[in-house]
Amino acid sequence: MNIHQLSINYLQEQDRILVRINTVELAELRLWLTRRLTLGFAPLLARIVAQHVSSQEAMKSAHISPTATADAPTQHLLAEFKKQELLQQSDFQTPFKDQPSQLPLGAEPLLVTEVNVTPLASGQLQMVFSEKLPDQVPGSKPRSFKIALEANLTHGFVHLLDKAIGVSLWRDALEASAAADAHVAGLQAMNDKPKYWN
Repeated sequence: MNIHQLSINYLQEQDRILVRINTVELAELRLWLTRRLTLGFAPLLARIVAQHVSSQEAMKSAHISPTATADAPTQHLLAEFKKQELLQQSDFQTPFKDQPSQLPLGAEPLLVTEVNVTPLASGQLQMVFSEKLPDQVPGSKPRSFKIALEANLTHGFVHLLDKAIGVSLWRDALEASAAADAHVAGLQAMNDKPKYWN
């Protein structure tokens, strides 16, 4: 499958992220990413991409040793540098072609319940998206598909996903909830301290 375009947008009415992938053959694949899945998947994807970029760069350059890129902060910086380099070459201006000649997964987007990400030796990043629902007919095969993204598409995917998460405000709500939980736990800890009376 040769990918031509990516579109990743938060749809407020659905409170989900819609991923649309156009192929060179004018086929369109559609995915729903839920809040729960996305907030678990996005940090994992960023970490895998950082590790993959650093290992690829170490293999390409005699000046970079694999041990020099082994720690997470260095991997993150290297991945961020590569991302900025590739995003400058990417086309975010051309509108997404909205008239597919075929929909291999059907008109209804695949509701992603599981994602497997595998860095390939070729430099591509393979992603398998699966829809495993509890009301699925026993013995039937769940809907799924596999894509392999080149470096520029990988960084484009991460960039567009991050923008969609920012629009959704899911991260802000998660951080506010964690801060509120920490505040309540602090108040409870203060109330649980032994009291001394004179």
